[in-house]
Amino acid sequence: MSPSEPLPAAVGEDAAPPRTAALVVPHVAPPQTPRPLRLGVLASGRGSNFEALVRSSRHGALQGEVVGLVVNTPHCKALARAGRLGIAATVMNHHHYGSREALDHALVDHFTALQVDVLVMAGWMRIVSPVLCQAYDQRLVNIHPSLLPAFRGLNAMERALAAGVCITGCTAHLVAPEVDAGPILIQAAVPAYPNDTLATLAPRIHAQEHRILPIAVAMAGQRLFARP
Repeated sequence: MSPSEPLPAAVGEDAAPPRTAALVVPHVAPPQTPRPLRLGVLASGRGSNFEALVRSSRHGALQGEVVGLVVNTPHCKALARAGRLGIAATVMNHHHYGSREALDHALVDHFTALQVDVLVMAGWMRIVSPVLCQAYDQRLVNIHPSLLPAFRGLNAMERALAAGVCITGCTAHLVAPEVDAGPILIQAAVPAYPNDTLATLAPRIHAQEHRILPIAVAMAGQRLFARP
């Protein structure tokens, strides 16, 4: 299979051929952009993909800089990573906003002030509204732990295991108002073995997420500079 050919979807719920995809091969580097990208990150959990982006940019693989992190809970573990990495972090507790649109307007204002080029949902456990999608059209990237369009939404890895798939993986895609339905940028396949549990499968998927997310971010950045 060549790097430009689409990967097969995992067998299971909503299985269908991906819209567009690229197979990750060893040592693929993120594409270059005319200038370093200014990156903003949204996280709700451990923040491992956030740290992968920071390290990729600092080690020169990704031509960019993470200039700010926003989390939606004061107990988010990503905050500790941000402190250790020296990245400015802000808590925008979703309970303090009257609607998804109100939170997204606040996010747009925050990241606009930081002059962010590409905004990355790295484990952001909130459904976004058209407010954020339109403000960062073609510049809002999400990472999801399945081979989309299979297993959209929550608990994707658990559902893949329950379906008995033999191949699953992860997808980085542009965000649309419909959950996990935007154009696919890149995917990585991960084998699922008969004796797998979430504890054994998740680390393999997370390792591939850390590889493909910087590539997807650079691809989104290229689209930004390609606009007339």
